[in-house]
Amino acid sequence: MKKNAFAVLILVARPAAGKSEIIDYLQKTDLETRRARFHVGEMDVIDDFPMLWAWFEEDDILSRTGKPRLHSDEDGYFKYPYLWHVLIERISLEYDKRLRDHLDYHDHITTLIEFSRGTEHGGYREAFPHLSDDILQRAAIVYVKVSFAESLRKDRLRFNPDQPDSILEHALPDHKLERLYREDDWEEFSAAGPEFVTVKGIRVPYVVFENEDDVTTTRGEALGRRLEGVLGRLWTLKSANK
Repeated sequence: MKKNAFAVLILVARPAAGKSEIIDYLQKTDLETRRARFHVGEMDVIDDFPMLWAWFEEDDILSRTGKPRLHSDEDGYFKYPYLWHVLIERISLEYDKRLRDHLDYHDHITTLIEFSRGTEHGGYREAFPHLSDDILQRAAIVYVKVSFAESLRKDRLRFNPDQPDSILEHALPDHKLERLYREDDWEEFSAAGPEFVTVKGIRVPYVVFENEDDVTTTRGEALGRRLEGVLGRLWTLKSANK
């Protein structure tokens, strides 16, 4: 990518860890500053939550009209575990369409990809191979690290019952968060090295953004300083891995 910016940034973490808050902070930073401090150009966000939520809405419509649900049961759990991987394939499909439709796409744009995966539904070990080679070859990863207790605290705090489909204000019930996200396999997934993970033979650089002290909620300069340091290290790794 031109102009000193990442082509693809993948943000992964437990729910409510701060991924969407980081993206919101970057979106509200002017382009020149964002590129200079964070190596992020014009932003295009691909998040699997709206895709997942659309499935739930469709299933609720089907239930109300007396038809069988397609994706989830009445308790809101997926009927088939492989649907978690379909969401990652959908991310890849959306990205491929962008490359198809805009030949100069990455001359200006940084794609931010966001998702969470708990061990209960395959974890990152099973999710990442469903990303396309085009994504993996351009990607750098930020893992936002919080404990399950912190994920639970912030998940409760952010919930807005009037906008359950909101990127920044959706949440899971405690019992569902416990089942799906208590166990996180990031450490196992990244255990082979402190700077790179290898997926389908492709080395992808990564950094860990420590957020147990929650610098993301207020979107203040503490977040800016930490993000600048983390993305600066990641930029160095990515630049050396071309």
